[in-house]
Amino acid sequence: MSNSPSHSDDRDLPSLLSDISALEQLASEWPEAQRNAAHAWGEAIDALNAAAFKRLIKSLKEVPEFGPALKTAAADEIVYTVLRRHGILKATLFERVEEALESIRPMLASHGGDVELVSVELPRVTVRFLGACDGCPASALTFYSGVKAAIQNFVPEATEIKQAKGLGGGDGVQFVSPFASFQKDGWTETLELKELPDGTTQVLDINQESVLLSRFGDKVTCFSNSCAHMGMRLDDGVIEEGLITCPFHGFRYSLESGECLTAPEVQLQPHGVRVTKNIIEVRLTT
Repeated sequence: MSNSPSHSDDRDLPSLLSDISALEQLASEWPEAQRNAAHAWGEAIDALNAAAFKRLIKSLKEVPEFGPALKTAAADEIVYTVLRRHGILKATLFERVEEALESIRPMLASHGGDVELVSVELPRVTVRFLGACDGCPASALTFYSGVKAAIQNFVPEATEIKQAKGLGGGDGVQFVSPFASFQKDGWTETLELKELPDGTTQVLDINQESVLLSRFGDKVTCFSNSCAHMGMRLDDGVIEEGLITCPFHGFRYSLESGECLTAPEVQLQPHGVRVTKNIIEVRLTT
């Protein structure tokens, strides 16, 4: 057996984190008093290290070129992880958005879906649904009550949360968003499902908001009765094969996805929709 010292600088971050995880797992089987003592010991060492790092940073701040040097050092994943742990470096904008998405992924996964971050260009954040969430008629509620709410909670400066076009991989479409069960208020009963035949669209007024309610097989969608171009009403427009054409300036929209075929960068304003005991319910979004 070699007596040469272990060179920790030769190890990568996953290896070091794996050791910590193994020790945590080992300690989880100890008696409570021993676990508490080990936890307190670890916190005391953390506090000592944090104080030392903060004093070191403070003493070096006035040194010329310290800022660029710290930035270069923080590019190392191990250095970055330790400095982040002790609060010396703050989470990046990208990390904060990812943390927001991670907080809702278990809920999306329970319905066979996921969400990915497409871009961050404040004040705009763009995401894309994956799996069952892609193209789901309940995705409006998922987007507004789940994804958008989570991002704005973690990143208040993100005032524009946009949804990019999906990859078309969704299947097993469900009527109800995974967030619907947590929305107790705001649902309005509209029609019985049989009153909205397959392939038809109806115009309804809900709480002084005019909406377009459409059915495509087992899918029910709901969008504001308002063209994304200039806000004109759409209900006098021609509907053919699931597409509605604005009677004023000819903008064409899919009533199944809300996508604008004339100007792909805009889309119809979606609303939450679900079917409960064969009753179509709508929850207006803002």
